[in-house]
Amino acid sequence: MGIDDYCPTVRVSTGLEGLDEVLDGLRIGDNVVWRVEDLADYRRFIRPFVDAAKQQGRSIIYLRYGQHEPFLTDEPNVRVVDIDALGGFEGFTREVYQLISDHGSGAFYVCDCLSDLLEAWATDYMVGNFFRVVCPYLFELDTVAYFALLPQRHSHTTLARIRATTQVMIDVRCSAEELHVQPVKVWQRYSPTMFLPHRWLDDQFVPVIDSHDATRLQAELERRHQSQRQRRLLDYWDRLFLEATEVIASRAQPHRQDPRLGERYEQVKERILNVLISRDARIRDLASRYLELEDLLAVRARMVSSGTIGGKAVGMLLARKILQYEGAQQIGTRLEPHDSHYLGSDAYYAYIVHNGWWPILMRQRCAGEYYSAGRELHQAMLSGEMPPEIRTELERLLDHYGQYPILVRSSSLHEDGFDNAFAGKYESIFCVNQGSPEQRLEQLEEAIRRIYASTMSEDALVYRMQRGLADQEEPMALLLQRVNGRYHGKYYFPDAAAVGISRNIFVWDSDMDPSAGMLRLVMGLGTRAVDRIGGDHACVVGLDQPSKRPFRDRDDLYRFSQHQVDVLDVAANELATLSLRDLTKSDDDLPLSRLAEFDRRASAQAKSMGDTSAVWRLTFTPLLRDKGFVDLARSILRTLEEAYEHPVDIELTIHFDADGNSFVNLVQCRPLPTLGSAIPRPMPAELSPAQLFFATQGHFMGGNIDLNIERVVHVDGHKYSQLSTSQKYQVARIVGAINRSLVTGFDDRNRSAPTSISVEAEAGAGVDPEARLLLIGPGRWGTSSPELGVPVRFADINNVAALVEVAELGGDLIPDLSYGSHFFQDLVESGIAYIALFPADSDTTYNPHWLEEGAAACRQELPLDASAHEPVDPEVAAAINYYAINDKTLRLVSDVVAQRMLCYLEEPFGI
Repeated sequence: MGIDDYCPTVRVSTGLEGLDEVLDGLRIGDNVVWRVEDLADYRRFIRPFVDAAKQQGRSIIYLRYGQHEPFLTDEPNVRVVDIDALGGFEGFTREVYQLISDHGSGAFYVCDCLSDLLEAWATDYMVGNFFRVVCPYLFELDTVAYFALLPQRHSHTTLARIRATTQVMIDVRCSAEELHVQPVKVWQRYSPTMFLPHRWLDDQFVPVIDSHDATRLQAELERRHQSQRQRRLLDYWDRLFLEATEVIASRAQPHRQDPRLGERYEQVKERILNVLISRDARIRDLASRYLELEDLLAVRARMVSSGTIGGKAVGMLLARKILQYEGAQQIGTRLEPHDSHYLGSDAYYAYIVHNGWWPILMRQRCAGEYYSAGRELHQAMLSGEMPPEIRTELERLLDHYGQYPILVRSSSLHEDGFDNAFAGKYESIFCVNQGSPEQRLEQLEEAIRRIYASTMSEDALVYRMQRGLADQEEPMALLLQRVNGRYHGKYYFPDAAAVGISRNIFVWDSDMDPSAGMLRLVMGLGTRAVDRIGGDHACVVGLDQPSKRPFRDRDDLYRFSQHQVDVLDVAANELATLSLRDLTKSDDDLPLSRLAEFDRRASAQAKSMGDTSAVWRLTFTPLLRDKGFVDLARSILRTLEEAYEHPVDIELTIHFDADGNSFVNLVQCRPLPTLGSAIPRPMPAELSPAQLFFATQGHFMGGNIDLNIERVVHVDGHKYSQLSTSQKYQVARIVGAINRSLVTGFDDRNRSAPTSISVEAEAGAGVDPEARLLLIGPGRWGTSSPELGVPVRFADINNVAALVEVAELGGDLIPDLSYGSHFFQDLVESGIAYIALFPADSDTTYNPHWLEEGAAACRQELPLDASAHEPVDPEVAAAINYYAINDKTLRLVSDVVAQRMLCYLEEPFGI
């Protein structure tokens, strides 16, 4: 029944005849909220209601989640359902929502006190949102439901939100041993005395019709609650931090300290850590060691909304505190302060509830609609309306930053944790932050909408399914950071940025030390340090030997360097990419002497052609010759790894002062997943050409690998380079279809179905352990530029065992040593080994015709291009070779110490 179908003639009894007269009875669809001072008063109204409902043959469901004594026990027609609220807002609300769905139309409900949810969620905001989700659904299913509320524990905003949503709200108050009932809302009913206080005398509810009596009653109630009036104006969340402030103030007065103050300090701190920082025991333990109440209050002062601040924000804060406590003095003097704000995770759910999308979210949480409802929600979230209370706080936040650019970063509940990095799965967006206050607010809101929507992107959904997180709540908080940098005319950007890894398992020389860590350096914004950018290369350097590069000569060093710089164009109000050459021509105040080398030969050649501007190469050699900077980077990585007791991955920006001294701003830190075993498998001493597929010295990632490969997909580099752009995208789609076919429970026979339906079949399925796939092809897998490699998404390769990128002879299809990028994180977390093959190198052997000649009988049929609703183009099919190595053992093994990798058959074909 919808609101327009509300039927005032379908009446239900409260079980109290006198109260029925006051209210003109209850109606099917009514939610009744009892605002009480004592739960014993709520109990008085439950029993009559339940007895009356039982007489009508109704089923009564008692939702038991409170800390108080239960109101009902199992009895005929009454079912008690225990629900744990400690699992978080979404899990609790989803369970209640599903319970209501299961019981369907006509059931009656008695619920515990809503105020008890504060102990689990620490915020009024989400209590109000819970009621806004559940109340309309109960109304829709023709139910009647009772709720209790202790109004003195809630803010006026929450009380108003609940009042606006419910159909009936009644105040119950005691005065002079008398119980008074005063309806404050009774939807679609009215009488001249309905909203007066009523004394409960025996079975009658007598209205207080004398103003003298009413005034005395109100005065007595106000005297009783005088001490609570001021605190009642505050949200429970705010009262929690107010208590923290009081504890800190008490500690500052040693002569007045309570001997139990230390214990109280730790208790308050633990409560705040649970609701603000993390539920993950390992992260929370770190936070407990390094964060004080003062730090938590500082976070609260920079928060919009409430809830957790998410993994990315926590990682940044923790890393900074660890470096302050554990780092050498040189770290503290060269670490810049951060200027960050946080949008709490409660705002994410408020956005969904405010726009009426909760039913879609509930469908998305079901296996059958995991992807389809996710796509629907993704589209909806791109254009939703921000709740008014959030907009007001965002305006205040923008006042703080003025017109400085802001980076709005995802910071979900599980992001950047020990088990799940979510690297690149959610959006992070630069707000150039130019224009009028109204325009800047709209830009910020648009960025927030896009990041919220990215929680339902296909890549994110596939990742969560693969990581076993599909059924867990993943609310999105946001980290908003002032972009570090300086103005260069109309452009704004940092001097440099880097990704740092404390454990360099991608060492390319046997005398390099993996424990020294590595950096992936770029000039300008850090986007090129974390993403694989077509046609460009970050500077990858091992910190134990920063002068040693993975190149044969200086020409290669120049060729495989950064040629494009990402900047913020404040005039155009957008992210822009400029060639280094154009940037140097437009600005003579660039820190090139600290980051680049002057290319005399290229400059002379340019001069001969009439261009007198200097040619610089971003090799970062001057910076890496600075022992102070290299030692600083090593010290940061070592200190953080020791504190985390785990390898870490960091992001930082680099700033040079007027004297050329370097300072760093740490903007992210997360535990780094690792691959491989500790002990390498012995490698064969000799292999015949008929056995060896490829071998390489260095240029691989994944530790000590030992895999039996059952399937191989080989994209022929020469044939691929002859394809059109649309044909190259079809190659990517076919690879994705093969990848999905490895999932157990996937019905590959339905090849005519759209890709989205095929993906839907993955819900609840797993990768077939007998289908280990090696994917080998030209250039860069996952590039956004088809001319540089195969443009697959991670969802197209997430089930493969090993990924091989080949530098094809005579072309520009060059592997990118992606260590430190988001793509790298995807590979490591998914347990995918990575190999880069450079056939022109003397330490690389590659036999591209080996499979074609020896494994022809193993060739497999390609799946149809389902998403394009067409068969595979013959030229595309000719470029893809798909084999199942059925009766042979194809082995992929590596030794990190020896920096050697082989892929070979234990017995050649034909034997």
